Amino acid sequence: MYQTENPYTLERTRSYSTHSEAEIEKKLSLGEKSFPQWESMGFGQRAECMKKMARLLEERKTDLAKIITFEMGKPLVESEAEIIKCALVCDYYAQHAADQLKSQVLSSERGEAKLKYQPLGAIFAVMPWNFPFWQVYRFAAPTLMAGNVAILKHAPNVPACAKAMEKIFLDAGFPKGVFVNLRLTNDQAAEVIKDRRVKAITLTGSTAAGSAVASIAASVVKKSVLELGGSDPFIVCEDADIDKAVKMGVKARYMNNGQSCIAAKRFILHEAIADEFLEKFIAAVKELTIGDPQDAATKISCMARADLAIELRNQVQDSLDQGARLLFGDFDPVSKEAKFPPLIIDQIEKGMRAYSEEFFGPVALVFRASSDQEALHIANDTSYGLGASVWTQDKQKKHYFAEEIRSGAVFINSMTASSPELPFGGIGESGYGRELSSLGIREFVNEKTIFMKE
Repeated sequence: MYQTENPYTLERTRSYSTHSEAEIEKKLSLGEKSFPQWESMGFGQRAECMKKMARLLEERKTDLAKIITFEMGKPLVESEAEIIKCALVCDYYAQHAADQLKSQVLSSERGEAKLKYQPLGAIFAVMPWNFPFWQVYRFAAPTLMAGNVAILKHAPNVPACAKAMEKIFLDAGFPKGVFVNLRLTNDQAAEVIKDRRVKAITLTGSTAAGSAVASIAASVVKKSVLELGGSDPFIVCEDADIDKAVKMGVKARYMNNGQSCIAAKRFILHEAIADEFLEKFIAAVKELTIGDPQDAATKISCMARADLAIELRNQVQDSLDQGARLLFGDFDPVSKEAKFPPLIIDQIEKGMRAYSEEFFGPVALVFRASSDQEALHIANDTSYGLGASVWTQDKQKKHYFAEEIRSGAVFINSMTASSPELPFGGIGESGYGRELSSLGIREFVNEKTIFMKE
């Protein structure tokens, strides 16, 4: 069931039925029919639609942010920032898409050839609830600017967000059918992936969901891009600027109520500075205002659904039963609410759930290392590989960690973040393929080689 429910107050405003087979057929056909028109419009006209949408996002920021906050509990100020970020990615691809997909001349021993980028058609996107607008726009902006059309299956707990996006695309002048919103069961989604009109698939979500979608896509020989879970390390070296690391570490862990694939989840601290870091870190976490996400002062509100909070509590309790220590936080293992206070867990060892699993919520996991080499080992001892943050003032250490950490991105003296200009994606169980930048817009195009002889 797709339904709009406030996870903080449990107020429910509306339920939406999934689309019928006839409705799905109608929308897929509409997407197929709109593709030739959209492709033929060219970069200039597509860019005008994209720029108009950016302005509409800015103008409607407050109202759209309220929808996000109501449906998934993100603090309102963060919801507004998410909408502005969506406008930025629209402007970025409106400006750069033509150059990023410009044909290239290639030289070979047989003569010159041309590499031409052409859109594929309808791209099916399965998107999550944690950044309900940004996750969609970072896919849609490059995909549509490349000349494709987009078919969206959004998370069942953010249907009003999906509906608002569908409207804003139309209001910005995108032809009907260029952006289509479908409410689907998992079985229906599987059939959409197999549909001949769908040319490729992208998913942002859990590793389990990505594995299922990739298996179906592979069975019908369709390309997929997966942006999955992460258990990103936040390494603080002996020589780090502790105050800066603490300030950014709190933000990197607890922003969006800790529900981010690139959140700092594992704090790997050199033992020489671990106690100082944690003392300052705990003091900073205590300053976070916990409350109603509609309140502008709120920094921590609730998780997006009660079942997600219950699963996180189970992970925490199992880790404590296995010998980990609750260093900070008011932990209620039997609560059934979506409200979840910030926690810090210490004394984590291999074999515990806290060592190997992703904790998707406001829980910081602490690891202590006796050397940079041990810190690197802990960072890489994971099945994930999305991002990493390293804090050091030593030039050699910066290069050492940047080269040796196995992940899609490494940020030195900065928290891991996404931006339109930088490629985004992971390795291992964090997925494959890239979003954003010139790499993202080239994921769903035919890289056609053209060779001609007189």
